[in-house]
Amino acid sequence: MTIGEKFERLVEIMARLRSETGCIWDRQQTHASLRQYLLEEAYEVLEAIDQEGDNELSKELGDLLLQAVFHAQIAKEEGRFDIAIVIENISEKMIRRHPHVFGDEKINSVAEQKARWEELKKLEGKQSPIDGVPKALPALQRAARLQQKANTPAMSWQQFQTTMAEFESAIVSSDGHASMAHQKKLHEAYGDLLFALVAAGRGLELNAEDALREACEKFIRTRR
Repeated sequence: MTIGEKFERLVEIMARLRSETGCIWDRQQTHASLRQYLLEEAYEVLEAIDQEGDNELSKELGDLLLQAVFHAQIAKEEGRFDIAIVIENISEKMIRRHPHVFGDEKINSVAEQKARWEELKKLEGKQSPIDGVPKALPALQRAARLQQKANTPAMSWQQFQTTMAEFESAIVSSDGHASMAHQKKLHEAYGDLLFALVAAGRGLELNAEDALREACEKFIRTRR
């Protein structure tokens, strides 16, 4: 079977599962009810990447692909769009955003490509460079993406230490009294510190989300 034939078979399987003679559970699902599974499958792909197992990664990518097909089938049944539109949209988007590959533009560096990418997004109607950064991203990853999209300079370690000193000052100022107002101020300062730590990590070419995830795994290993 060709790749196209295999993909069409998957689409047909999903349609059958959603049909009157299909699966009761699959027929009951909506875009909203599938949200948790979409997230789970995406994180399982990340875990497979971390484990560097090709067989597992291919399986998890299949599960993630199924989520796209599932959502498209629901939309098709409601007369809104189908998987063909999904494929067409992403294909056109990739061509449109790579004029140096599919057109006559010349781009000589990754930095130039990133800048051109953002310019093309604005032409598509994006109001700000940070538009499109999902609110549902893990907070550390979202902080890094917001900083990158806004082209915010990475924070030096010295600058981070200044932020850390401000946080320590907020702790000391409580003098053992945790009023609601002070707790709110401390909470805000803690958030600023974490945001700054992400920026400082970027300056050292460190990924905060990956680093913390690996630290969690190390913690688990030491407790077993």
